[in-house]
Amino acid sequence: MHDTLHWLSFGGSVLLLLAYEARVLVQGKQHPEEVARLAHAKLRSQWVLALSNRPGSEITAIQALRNSLMSATISASTAALALMGTVSLSTTAVAAGVQNVPENGLPPLRLVLDILLAGVLFASYVCSAMAMRYFNHAGYVMSMPVDSADRQRLNPVAMQFVARAGLLYGWGLRGFLLIAPLVVGLVSPPIMLPMTIILVWVLRQSDKPAEWPLEGPTAGPDA
Repeated sequence: MHDTLHWLSFGGSVLLLLAYEARVLVQGKQHPEEVARLAHAKLRSQWVLALSNRPGSEITAIQALRNSLMSATISASTAALALMGTVSLSTTAVAAGVQNVPENGLPPLRLVLDILLAGVLFASYVCSAMAMRYFNHAGYVMSMPVDSADRQRLNPVAMQFVARAGLLYGWGLRGFLLIAPLVVGLVSPPIMLPMTIILVWVLRQSDKPAEWPLEGPTAGPDA
């Protein structure tokens, strides 16, 4: 009875997260300006375009990219350290759980949660590391003189790089949030579903972009 309740809580949590991400995906295709991760990616691209038309902005661009690069570095380092700690603490339990998996039944829920926890941390590390890569490549383009032919030719590439880097950095941070229901599930599986409901609410708040126009002149509050 307890195992059934635990698996129902786990299954409900997974379905709730998948349903939320599917809703965000559909909303992003229909109204990308209403999804923060897409609106911010467009904002970064417009940032590249704006600085590409302003001679002398190369140092400013590099400083901004360096700050973003350092943020992604911190996220990647944190995820790597957390992953090493998780692997160190759960290796014995995972090995024992794999050996004791029944032939015609479900594996222990703790085994699944341990593997998912390590997987989410690894995914968070990969996303942050890839964000570092794109920010780094964008820096080479943005450091070129604005009026050079190579800079003008590679501006679209830099726009794509900073947009992708921002999306990957966001997914790296999102991975840290996804850890919450997994950790709660390891302690008390029935609380996993309520924790996931709270997490979805938090994700919903973070997915709301600020109300500013991404195109055209800035409008006042009464416009």
